[in-house]
Amino acid sequence: MSRVGKMPVAVPQGVDVAIKEDQISVKGAGGTLLLTQNALVKVSNEGGKLTFLPADESREANAMSGTMRQLVNNMVNGVTKGFEKKLNLVGVGYKAAAQGGNKLNLTVGYSHPVNIDMPAGITVATPTPTEIVVKGADRQRVGQLAAEIRAVRPPEPYKGKGIRYSDEKIVIKETKKK
Repeated sequence: MSRVGKMPVAVPQGVDVAIKEDQISVKGAGGTLLLTQNALVKVSNEGGKLTFLPADESREANAMSGTMRQLVNNMVNGVTKGFEKKLNLVGVGYKAAAQGGNKLNLTVGYSHPVNIDMPAGITVATPTPTEIVVKGADRQRVGQLAAEIRAVRPPEPYKGKGIRYSDEKIVIKETKKK
């Protein structure tokens, strides 16, 4: 059996987990998240601990039990603490401005400003004009939105200008010599 799938998920105080035939619902202070139930995994709630067992002995069921366990663990962590991604803007004149928490205005060297609308449940903040912080309860949506913001102007390899994750290291290429 999957080593990840064997570990139970502890449900903290203030978090409500509802297991139905077709979906798992996690509700907490950070919001409500839904996940479609997989037929290869049996989920049970025993005394505040969620366990994930494969429905049969197949390799797919074993792998899916670990996947479902981690997805539900991310949901529980998301509604309690939340997830965040930090991005930095590097370049002369590059700046970001959050408008009302649901819109992001980027000036990154194009002839026009780039406006990005935030989906529901995701907030964006700009502590400084060259920093962007994306926060939300759903880990996948936070990461996807951060990747879409980075894709507006990815870091280029010669000067390192562009939008990058705060922990990302850019390897600068050497310029062509005569």
